[in-house]
Amino acid sequence: MRIMTVCLGNICRSPAAEAVLVRRLAEAGLDHVSVSSAGTADYHVGERPHPTSVAEGERRGYVFSTRGAQFEPEDFDRADLVVAMDSSNEAELVALARTPQDRSKIVRLGAFAPDTTDGILDVPDPWGEPDHAYVAMYDQIEDAVDGLVRALRDGTVHEVAAAHRDTR
Repeated sequence: MRIMTVCLGNICRSPAAEAVLVRRLAEAGLDHVSVSSAGTADYHVGERPHPTSVAEGERRGYVFSTRGAQFEPEDFDRADLVVAMDSSNEAELVALARTPQDRSKIVRLGAFAPDTTDGILDVPDPWGEPDHAYVAMYDQIEDAVDGLVRALRDGTVHEVAAAHRDTR
């Protein structure tokens, strides 16, 4: 399985989600899953992740090896699951989808969070915010990634994605 995490600029949330997912997948022994990330905009193509995001991630033990990339429609061919950080990113991805099959690959990360009783929460963009916004971002991403890893292990990831699609 190939997963791509997607936010706006690919320097804060999606690289953080990628790093968390890579480590959590390794810890779970799910070595058949690969992870990459991209942004819906081209603002930071080729750039390293945001220094504050990297600092908080490294404090938590995550490793960052990617550089900013823009999501292109052809990325649907390279991913089995496209994980959006918020509803705006999700809408951009849906607009880029070429086919119903492409659209079926899109799910918001919050769909895997432990508590979705109040709906699926967006991961807020911390860019330009104080350091504590990055701490909160990682806390939220870690909770949702744990749910995503559970769904991968249990074989329910596509069921969660389908249920989420039904709420769009």
